[in-house]
Amino acid sequence: MPAVVLLGSQWGDEGKGKITDLIANDFDYVVRYQGGNNAGHTVIHGDKKLALHAIPSGIMYPEVIPVIGNGCVVDPKVLVGEMDMLREEGFSTERLLISNNAHVIMPYHCDLDGASERRLGNNLIGTTKRGIGPCYQDKAARIGIRMQDLLDEHIFRKKLEAALQEKNDILTKIYSLQPYTVDQICEEYLPFAEVIKSHIVDTSHILNEALGSSKSILFEGAQGTLLDLDHGTYPFVTSSSCTAGGATIGSGIGPTKIDRVLGITKAYVTRVGSGPFPTELSDEIGKTLTTVGGEYGVTTGRVRRCGWYDAVIAKYAVEVNGLTDIALTKLDVLGALDTIKVCIAYEYEGEVYKTLPTSQTVLHHAKPIYQEFPGWKCDISHCRSFFDLPHEAKDYVDFLEELAGVPISIIAVGPDRDQTIMRHWPSF
Repeated sequence: MPAVVLLGSQWGDEGKGKITDLIANDFDYVVRYQGGNNAGHTVIHGDKKLALHAIPSGIMYPEVIPVIGNGCVVDPKVLVGEMDMLREEGFSTERLLISNNAHVIMPYHCDLDGASERRLGNNLIGTTKRGIGPCYQDKAARIGIRMQDLLDEHIFRKKLEAALQEKNDILTKIYSLQPYTVDQICEEYLPFAEVIKSHIVDTSHILNEALGSSKSILFEGAQGTLLDLDHGTYPFVTSSSCTAGGATIGSGIGPTKIDRVLGITKAYVTRVGSGPFPTELSDEIGKTLTTVGGEYGVTTGRVRRCGWYDAVIAKYAVEVNGLTDIALTKLDVLGALDTIKVCIAYEYEGEVYKTLPTSQTVLHHAKPIYQEFPGWKCDISHCRSFFDLPHEAKDYVDFLEELAGVPISIIAVGPDRDQTIMRHWPSF
């Protein structure tokens, strides 16, 4: 049975939640392997529209075991709140597993995240201020607190006391913020530990045993490829490994066990926060994409920057992730346009770039080279077969597939689960 990685191949917000929810029922486990509650996945289940931030989308299926892997960072307050919300909506959270090695987002991480962004001024990165970056910083500095530490109050207090010696100095002396006490944090966090302690396990061992028993696993990425700490548009990136390689590190399974890598790609491009965006549209077309596509961040509510499809970053995502398939989302949104453009290369100071430039300066100032296509100017949300699409839409999809070099196996033509064309994707 397969182990499949599902991830975003642009700057995030590609519609990963819908595709995860669409195919999750074919798997025994759905695993989040990186990021934290800075990611938001919108899942539509019947007449319910739910926004998930910490818990994998597979929670919607009663037979699927959702897992928060060791590569994630977890805010217990957000996690418990999300568990309560799901139960109120009629979804059980009893199956949820949380890695004992996942790191814990502390209240001082959120304070430091927001203070650091304010200090950067016009050079801000555009984080969600959820404490993600500072938590990963502590993990790399080997002073982080892990989920297993919450289960032993003595160890939790000792590690917290050591961390606060440094954090309180930074909070008070650099940012003029209030310090924390060990008792203050314990009073808030230990009750959360009581709620989630039965869910905290060695998820790496469980997942490896599952694969050895012919169980199937879907690894769910949070942010997009271009936000990857190593392979994204640094420094305007997140603090974890969003690419396919992060699935093995963030879950504790070996790379030889991955069978397929599915890249979620929007039929145009969006990004939230600062950073380069060669095909960004600041005109009426950009506003149309925002309005028709409902391009507002699930986590922050911020308006997403919109632009034409960028085949340069799509090809880059294929390479760094080893994509075997693409799921193309929001194709229906383009039905509002008379003409559609695809960026096939960049130009900077007379030089043409068909691959992602190695210079940050070039990427910031690159001008897109476009190929134009006629729009189809009709509603395609009812289409359930590739052959039901108007020929302009089919030509557009075929062109994107040719540029990417891998099959577009799934096409989403609306937000609902059934508004999907399963073109080449196998049933596992």
